[in-house]
Amino acid sequence: MPAGPLIIGVAGPSCSGKSEIARCLIKELSGMNPVLLALDSYYHDLSPLDPAEREKRNFDVPGALDHELLKEQLLTFANGNAIEKPVYDFATHKRSQQSERIVPGETVVVEGLFALYWEEIRDLFHTCVFVTLHDHICLSRRIARDTKERGRSHESILAQYTETVRPMNEKYILPTKTFADIVVNGENLLEQSTALIMAHISSAINHNSYNRQSKIINHQSSNPGIKDGKNRNIL
Repeated sequence: MPAGPLIIGVAGPSCSGKSEIARCLIKELSGMNPVLLALDSYYHDLSPLDPAEREKRNFDVPGALDHELLKEQLLTFANGNAIEKPVYDFATHKRSQQSERIVPGETVVVEGLFALYWEEIRDLFHTCVFVTLHDHICLSRRIARDTKERGRSHESILAQYTETVRPMNEKYILPTKTFADIVVNGENLLEQSTALIMAHISSAINHNSYNRQSKIINHQSSNPGIKDGKNRNIL
């Protein structure tokens, strides 16, 4: 595997707090020129579809994301090169014609629902974090976020959550917790969770345990729900 920046994956259910934790990690790692890469940028461009068809799409399955592009750009980062990150508009479900050029620093934090889903992407991470949270709290947070930031109605948010978000979370996202090096609770104070993750990262660095090749050996299965391949810390 190519040498490159320290890459950290942060996964968890919708509105579990993973984005906030990722941003806190960026602050803590400020001395290592960190870069935050959100999987939300990698949703497929639905511009060929009419608006009504776009609204019907299931955005809570792994296939909604262009994980091949994500893998390609993470490999580019791992080789120390810049990427042209796509820019996605949630209001229209379209990808902008303009991309964002990002130069990798010494650290990259990858955050998103399916950050730990694909084996070939997990194998690029030096450490894997999963943020867990009770379903009813995730829902209340999602309603607050989507009404304010994405202009959606309470009814449409609740319908989507019931029909796709919750069942897809149970099917695809929760099983990936088995691949986490460390699990934190999204109800805990951000500072507390961030400190625990930073302590884990520091310990791993001090013990020279950031070995990508060993992660490849430990993850033989491409099915994220088959087995628990780690002795992880649950906090």
